[in-house]
Amino acid sequence: MQPQHAEYAELRRAASTLEEMGVDVIFNWDHFFPLNGDPDGAHFECWTMLAALAESTERVEIGPLVSCLSYRNPHLLADMARTVDHISGGRLIFGIGSGWAERDYTEYGYEFGTAGSRLDALAAALPVIRDRWSRLNPPPTREVPVMIGGGGERKTLRIVAEHATIWHAFGDVETLVRKNRVLDEWCASVGRDPGEIERSSGVAPTPGRQPEDVADYAGAAQQLYDIGTRLFTVGWSTTDPDLGKVRDLVAWRDEVNARAR
Repeated sequence: MQPQHAEYAELRRAASTLEEMGVDVIFNWDHFFPLNGDPDGAHFECWTMLAALAESTERVEIGPLVSCLSYRNPHLLADMARTVDHISGGRLIFGIGSGWAERDYTEYGYEFGTAGSRLDALAAALPVIRDRWSRLNPPPTREVPVMIGGGGERKTLRIVAEHATIWHAFGDVETLVRKNRVLDEWCASVGRDPGEIERSSGVAPTPGRQPEDVADYAGAAQQLYDIGTRLFTVGWSTTDPDLGKVRDLVAWRDEVNARAR
């Protein structure tokens, strides 16, 4: 759920609607400005919004896709996440990444550095976050799932192999097949069972040949499922509130689950 170009009341209603439709997880993102449309349009902060959504929903898991490490001290971020975990009754997925949106850094006074330095900082911070969770009173309500987003094959996937519960990846099926293989190799290198890491990806159907063609979200999700993806995301915006794709994916999920019983 994109926290941009809308009043907060609209976003709260959207979260309630999506929960009622049966979605499993609602993610927002951790940026300070819109990612599309008017670059100076309305926009809300990630973690305070998650705390509010934790109160206004009952069943869905919630989390950032993904939180930027650079914007908060890792000890503080761990405490914030623990607090949202408690507010939600144990429904937080802790999405984390190294950051990339240079405008966020520049306007909010953070050092942008390089892609490599930001990844090094992420690798160093994840043990700190887990240690802080173990020392907080009260601790998190459960072992908080850690989702790491990104697909860099030399650094990011090594960090995923070492620390992630969920890996959120980007790309087409062919790209994801290759990156899944690379992640499995990193898991072997660090002594981790690759089956411990849930694979996640966004559903982006191939555009139809004709303008009137209906986008096949279920078909695209099935292709991802066939290569091992088990957590599926789809962009949803109040400026383009297409609930049809959500219904299609929920129906497809229910059919897959019914076949598996």
